[in-house]
Amino acid sequence: MSVIEKEMYQFGPFSLDPAERIVSRDGAPLSLTPKVFDTLVYLVRNRGRLLTKDELLKELWPDTVVEEANLAVNISTLRKMLGEGPQDGRYIMTVSGRGYRFVAAVQKATNEIGNEQSPITGNSFIASSGMDARTTNDGFEELCLQKSNDAGHSVVTPISTQKSGARNLTVSLAVALLLAAAIGSFFWPPQRKKNASATSAPSVAVLPFADLSPAKDQEYFSDGLADELINDLAKVPGVRVVARSSAFQFKGKNEDVRSVGRKLGVANILEGSIRREGNRVRIMAELIKADDGFQLWSATYDREMEDVFNVQDEIARSATAALQVKLVGTGVGEAIPSERTPKSEAYRAYLQAQAFFGSGEDRGNQERALASADEAIKFDPDYAPAWALRSYVRSVMAAYNVTEMEGGYARARQDAKRAIALDPRLATGYLALGWIQMMHDWDWEQAGDSLSKAAQLEPGSVEVLRYRSSLFRTLGRLDEAIELYKEVIVLDPLRARSYSSLGGQLYYAGRYDEANAMLQKALELNPKKESDHFIRGQVLLAQGRPQQALTEIEQETSGILKLTGKALAYHSLGRPQDSDAALQQLIATSQQDSAFQIAEVYAFRGESDKTFAWLERAYRQRDGGLMFLKIDPLLKGLRQDPRYADLLTKMHLPT
Repeated sequence: MSVIEKEMYQFGPFSLDPAERIVSRDGAPLSLTPKVFDTLVYLVRNRGRLLTKDELLKELWPDTVVEEANLAVNISTLRKMLGEGPQDGRYIMTVSGRGYRFVAAVQKATNEIGNEQSPITGNSFIASSGMDARTTNDGFEELCLQKSNDAGHSVVTPISTQKSGARNLTVSLAVALLLAAAIGSFFWPPQRKKNASATSAPSVAVLPFADLSPAKDQEYFSDGLADELINDLAKVPGVRVVARSSAFQFKGKNEDVRSVGRKLGVANILEGSIRREGNRVRIMAELIKADDGFQLWSATYDREMEDVFNVQDEIARSATAALQVKLVGTGVGEAIPSERTPKSEAYRAYLQAQAFFGSGEDRGNQERALASADEAIKFDPDYAPAWALRSYVRSVMAAYNVTEMEGGYARARQDAKRAIALDPRLATGYLALGWIQMMHDWDWEQAGDSLSKAAQLEPGSVEVLRYRSSLFRTLGRLDEAIELYKEVIVLDPLRARSYSSLGGQLYYAGRYDEANAMLQKALELNPKKESDHFIRGQVLLAQGRPQQALTEIEQETSGILKLTGKALAYHSLGRPQDSDAALQQLIATSQQDSAFQIAEVYAFRGESDKTFAWLERAYRQRDGGLMFLKIDPLLKGLRQDPRYADLLTKMHLPT
């Protein structure tokens, strides 16, 4: 018998017949004005895709100029018919500043005997997975039951556990695992998996979560949640995760997801929101295809703040089950579970410390970060991430002379070791320790061990790549350092400093054209950033173009680097008095912070005795510039001097 196909849709209790212009609930027809009906049809036909306001206006009023208010009225009318409020998001989700997305599961019906139906969404594989909760030997629920509500929106039903507080995992790890599962099933269909190359890794950017709290005072919490997502996703082998510094450039910009995907070079976007009122919090997360805005997965969780880690546990267990089913043959590995059970007060203080620490290196921010980290540890002395964060803060304070150097680094080392002892699977503990071993201890072998361990635990971490590149550069292994930093650029494509660092390494390797290209990109991203004009000046000096070098150095924004560069350029131009004047000004104003730069100028001018005097001073001061001792082109005239080999030996560097 022939099949007569007729376009019909069902979602929840609603049926939609565009041809007959009928919408009904449980078989009872509903009344809508023509334009409101057209709005519903267009939303349903494009289920899961972000529809911008401009697109909707052009589609619904193609030959008429109308105000956005008309569209808003239509959406409001539809929500009333569907029985939801503006914040519910069960059927129509508002994407702030951009448009609307129909998020409910939709069945497309074929008018045939038996009325065969088929889903037209990718959202229901979780909701229909039929997971059963089962209990392990130690009394913990292995999975949580996950159901679909009337709209097909993913709703998690809490299942009480015998030991609910003992093994709570993070929301970030949970969504990370679920994200990996979704990527594996939706972006690598069977016919493509066979031909996918090893370099075609699933990719995702986690955008800052929006703070929808009435008081708008939970930014530290929403940012911290996104941070945790990034860190935990980086633990999943085979998933490429964009670094925070690039992803957070879109904070508050409401940029179209397709544009975000292009700029970050990713196939998937994870975004969401938090809304806290009193002691209740709602967390919403959604995974979106970057090329067309199609929503792959979403979930909303309403809980008490004290119960937030039980929510995290529920997500993690359900996501792990989905991961085991969906990732066969994708090359994406499982995340390493994190044993974190902090008290809610400790977690909030930790996120506040993280926010202060990321706000800048000035004394005030660092002191506030330290106070909040202290508070987190006081609330929960066994919370390893708080110890690791406090180690970072103390290292920065010691490096910038906010605290006494030796004592500051000693306390930072104790904190890092405490973090590792509490959680040997926490990569940030090994990173914090590795940084101290590099910057202060000059124990390159131990630093290498610490960073290798961090790389095993968090292979996709951009910070792991940066630290390891820095270590290889210090040891003179420039080719390896450069290759690692190229990986940093892939993960952090919008951070100017990434291009500056790679440009510097290419300059040290004598690859001047490549260095200039990287430095130009850095300046395009941030024209006022320090060091770029100075390094470009050094490249020009190496190419024998001192006048152009001087012009470039005059644009440098760092006073110390500008004086250093001018002393170098004037010497190359045969202007010794001007070179002396710049050098003496550098000594007069910055000798406590710039012993290595002063030594560079004397070395470039061929004054070896003064060079080594300042290098010895840099050694006593633990000057960070000595990390460049083996590869700095300005010091190449010293390499046959026995004193140079002696200094390398004192620093435990290979000779």
